[in-house]
Amino acid sequence: MLPTSLKEFENSFSGYTELRVQENRDTRITLLNGDVTSNTKSSNSGIGARVCQKGLWGFASNPEWNTESVKAVLKSAARNAKFMADKGNSQEIDFDLLKGTQSFDLTTKKSRLGQKEYIDFCKDLDDYIFKKYPKLQSRSVILANLDMEKRLLTSYGSENYSMTPRSNIVIRMSVEGNDGPCELYNFYGGLGQFEDIFTTPDALYSEIDKLHEHLIRKNEGVHAKAGEKTVVLDSDLAGILAHEAIGHTVEADIVLGGSVAREMLGKEVSSPLVTLVDFAHSYDGKTLPVPVYMDDEGTTAEDTVLIEEGILKNFMHNKESAKHFGHKATGHGRAYQFSDEPLIRMRNTAILPGKSKLEEMISSVEDGYYMLRPSNGQADSTSEFMFGVPLGYEIKNGKLGKAIKDTTISGVAFDVLKTVDMVSDEMSWGNAGMCGKKQIIPVGMGGPAIKCKLNIGGR
Repeated sequence: MLPTSLKEFENSFSGYTELRVQENRDTRITLLNGDVTSNTKSSNSGIGARVCQKGLWGFASNPEWNTESVKAVLKSAARNAKFMADKGNSQEIDFDLLKGTQSFDLTTKKSRLGQKEYIDFCKDLDDYIFKKYPKLQSRSVILANLDMEKRLLTSYGSENYSMTPRSNIVIRMSVEGNDGPCELYNFYGGLGQFEDIFTTPDALYSEIDKLHEHLIRKNEGVHAKAGEKTVVLDSDLAGILAHEAIGHTVEADIVLGGSVAREMLGKEVSSPLVTLVDFAHSYDGKTLPVPVYMDDEGTTAEDTVLIEEGILKNFMHNKESAKHFGHKATGHGRAYQFSDEPLIRMRNTAILPGKSKLEEMISSVEDGYYMLRPSNGQADSTSEFMFGVPLGYEIKNGKLGKAIKDTTISGVAFDVLKTVDMVSDEMSWGNAGMCGKKQIIPVGMGGPAIKCKLNIGGR
């Protein structure tokens, strides 16, 4: 458990100071073909402090959080800031405008399960798969729980406490096909502790059946034809496109590093049907997968409209970049562990829903593809991207056809978004994403389905 307050250390602050104590608790269990191949439970905790002098930062951390270690970390951070200030030249930052107080706690009120109960839950799922689908070449069940608990105090009065958990189960299956193993997987779960998300294993049986049906269709499917094609990207793929290929290009530190978006502010970058937002914590009255009410710099988090009806409106900022550009900081400074300094990071990034029905979008395509799931991929600061697609279907004369084998989609995201001519009216979110920019961190991605043109890899 974290200390209930950090106020006792205020007298040790030097200049502008941020003091954060944090604990990440991980549980991971893996069953492969019925055998438990991993069973781990770990905790990573400690304190981190940042001090700013003359617009330059000093940081220090320690895995212990007793009184002596906290004071030592504060002293080291101040010493590091002074060293930087003596060597550098930067602008002072007006921190007083950014203070606030927030508290967010999703600790379950139910009795916590032990490691044995988690394993039994996974074994039940595995047993269901084994008995119902004995012809599978392999199967795996993975349980992954992460609790991130933080307490923050800044010298300008910002205070924050958060306990943000997420729990996921990953089901993976493969069959032997004519081209070798054919595999498919999916994530289940989301925001909250395991006991609040997963009631009984049989609640997932129907999802397992759907996954197996897609797998068999994929195994009997065809290879996509290479070239520029009209596609309907379901929400998972539209979400990763928004995050990886667009979101990163408009993070202010990437902008300062030479992102293509640097000269695009205020200009048309997509179809007017596209409005792209990085949400802080909620949408349509519901809490989002990665709720951030205050960031790890003590800035109250607000939604940030990145693209509005095709026009690039904003970048995402921490305190320092907001000062540089003369913009408002809206809470994008996030750190994964106590020993990490906050970086500019996304929270929950998505295109807003449009007015089209998914069925109408599919029926409008004469010869194209309906893409459902992303896998691994990459994007760079030019917005050029390539993502794997492990699940998709042909569209022929406005109707879904055969499933397709593993393929890729690629393009320049800003160019792709200019081809968007339909956006679905439904919004969905995923909570399994981990963004790997310098340090991993949970992110939320989602949105509606979009219809656009992009390049598809062939056989």
